Amino acid sequence: MWLLGVLYVLISNVLYIFPAQVTSQAIDLVANNIKTLQMVKGSFLEKELFKNLTVSLIIFALVYLVLALIKGFFTYLTRQTIIVMSRHIEFDMKNEIYAHYQTLPLNFYKNNRTGDLMNRISEDVGKVRMYVGPALMYGLNLIVLFLIVIPYMFTVNTKLALFTILPLPILSYSIYKVNYKINSISERIQIKLSGLSTFVQEAFSGIRVIKSFAKEKDFSADYDKMSEAYKQESLNLSKVNAYFFPIISGLIGLSTILTVYFGGHEVIKGNITIGNIAEFIIYVNILTWPVTSLGWITSIVQQAEASQKRFNEFLNTHSEIVSGTQKKEILGNISMKNLSLEYPDSNFLALKNITLDIKAGETVAIVGKTGC
Repeated sequence: MWLLGVLYVLISNVLYIFPAQVTSQAIDLVANNIKTLQMVKGSFLEKELFKNLTVSLIIFALVYLVLALIKGFFTYLTRQTIIVMSRHIEFDMKNEIYAHYQTLPLNFYKNNRTGDLMNRISEDVGKVRMYVGPALMYGLNLIVLFLIVIPYMFTVNTKLALFTILPLPILSYSIYKVNYKINSISERIQIKLSGLSTFVQEAFSGIRVIKSFAKEKDFSADYDKMSEAYKQESLNLSKVNAYFFPIISGLIGLSTILTVYFGGHEVIKGNITIGNIAEFIIYVNILTWPVTSLGWITSIVQQAEASQKRFNEFLNTHSEIVSGTQKKEILGNISMKNLSLEYPDSNFLALKNITLDIKAGETVAIVGKTGC
């Protein structure tokens, strides 16, 4: 399925070039016929020439529309293969982790918070899915698009191609820095959210105890403090996100200005046509999102790596008590010799060197101090 997705990405990106070429040829057709129309203005040739020009533009528009529809269809197929595949992977991972949770001993649940367990099976798996789905898709899209569009731009005009793509590395680096900041804040938010989830879950589970001791105000105060910390981190994230679109808009505008300015000089020199300028502006807009997504993809990879390590810790945790596979005939008698029991993390022997012979039908109870 993934290889099929790669094929769809390749086809959809090849179709990026043709609409831009159609636009370029249409603009050149109009530009080349303006002077001719002015020369025959008022004569019988004006209507015939205008009619031919209109028909040609309609044909260009129809070709552009067909190419756009075909590209949209293959983009749809791309998402239906790669993104759907990532959803299946997410489904399998969640089932695997949940099934593994069932095999772990009670001591594991005593040492790990419920909210953290929930976040690892939901948020962390979701971040890994973002890596195997959108991140891989957009990363592949970036590579294929660069290999197709940029070499073609250099074949049209080397100087104009250099000035057009000049702001794009700056754009990618800027987005990477913003995403790095977003990633660090997001991790802190995730920790705060995990703490909030655990606090609420434990409060609801022990609501009878809380009400019995009239501790509602104390718990509300604690929740307010945790919620305030979560709110502040979320506001910090919103402030950093505010830089995202202004940076993109500014650098796209710079690329467009450079394209028009240096493209105009090349048109005056006769190296390119007016249509080529429009074509390059389209390429700037085509390349903007893939370049922008480079920083976003890097951030997703970092988050997915951290999340993978987090739930791998649990997947690599195994119960010390493993049931044997060998079947034996049960006679009903139980024998213990020098049995000792120490609860984990207590350093206290609950049982020490106990020896018992219990026959079938007998009942033996072991009790400690009252209230233990």
